[in-house]
Amino acid sequence: MNPQTLGRKTRRLGVGVVIAGGFSLAVAQDATRIEKLETENSDLKKRLDSLEQLAQREGLQPAKDGSKAISAMSGITLSGFVQASYFFNSNEPSDKKSDGYIWNTTHNSFSINKVKLTLASPTVERSGEKWDAGFKVSMIWGEDSPVLNTGSPKSGFEDLREAYVDINAPIGDGLNIKAGQLISLLNWESGDGGAANPNFSQGYQWYYTGNGPAAGVQVGYTFTDWLTTNVRVQNGLYAGPIDSNNGKAVIASFNFKPVKDAWFNLIGFNDSQASGDTRGASIIGGYDFTEKFHTGVELDYFHFASGSGHSADLTSVGGWAWYDLTPKVTLAARADYLNDPDGGGIKGIPYRGDSASAIMSSDASGHLGSLTFTVDWKPIARLKIQPEVRYDYTSYTGGFDGHKSRVIFGVGVNYMF
Repeated sequence: MNPQTLGRKTRRLGVGVVIAGGFSLAVAQDATRIEKLETENSDLKKRLDSLEQLAQREGLQPAKDGSKAISAMSGITLSGFVQASYFFNSNEPSDKKSDGYIWNTTHNSFSINKVKLTLASPTVERSGEKWDAGFKVSMIWGEDSPVLNTGSPKSGFEDLREAYVDINAPIGDGLNIKAGQLISLLNWESGDGGAANPNFSQGYQWYYTGNGPAAGVQVGYTFTDWLTTNVRVQNGLYAGPIDSNNGKAVIASFNFKPVKDAWFNLIGFNDSQASGDTRGASIIGGYDFTEKFHTGVELDYFHFASGSGHSADLTSVGGWAWYDLTPKVTLAARADYLNDPDGGGIKGIPYRGDSASAIMSSDASGHLGSLTFTVDWKPIARLKIQPEVRYDYTSYTGGFDGHKSRVIFGVGVNYMF
């Protein structure tokens, strides 16, 4: 074999050895990488399995075995209503604002009174066997919202009507605990106005002998089918969502249903604040004479004691009656009367935070009341049209835009969803 041939064979052999060695090294490195990937995949699977089990335990994901899912998002409802109206004030106030009037505040104007949205979890189970919890959040926008919501100047609270956590504690037959922003216990009428009440406008009692939403904690218990009770501690009767001092309000309501067609609540309250104390009692109730004829009643007593030693009493009485003329037409009436003998509970108190809306007079004390007639017409499901005429009167000289009486008439429309 000549030297050239031997050299070519030697070079070929060397290249082959290098290629073989490189291939072996690559295979070894790939095996190492594969083992590393398998280990990482195994660790990732363990973490995912752990997260999945946690999600199932917390009710965020259905169980793999097909058993009934307990999901935090299932069953949440969205409801509410849209409310619009047009009303005319016979006194025709020059500023187009009706003094001492809550709803339809702008005279001779079409109004968007309320737009309400409510998010709520499924109904919390009342039981002495296990814990359960839920929530409710309601927001209201529109012309009436300043007297319905918190009224807090703090950002984030302007449109909030109520928001609370609802808890069942397995104590006795089930202890109901609500914590958050809660609406008043004091009123017969709902703040939703015509969407929930037989009359479209709101009676004077709802404002003068009621209170707005406030943050607090309420504990309720059902003793029997005819007796339940609620005890609440909150920032104050008029404090809203944030307390500015150490004072607190305590409200207790004992709710009786002695027979199928009758109910009444006995309510007592005491509010101790730096500016003075407010205490009193209310009785609200109702009786259904027949399946078509229904009635309601509210009696209130408020005592205001200021830090300067001045005190004042405010009393009120109101009644409601409505009759289902047909399945689509209901006739409703309301009468209310408020007496302020000491001048501490009516005059000068503004609606909507607007001083121009207050009843003003040179009289030191006085009274006021109203008589309202409403037709509730439901041409289709979820739609409620309410033509209404209302007569207001007061003893305060010039209390209603320079007059002692007025007639306000118009129509409100509600769509519930």
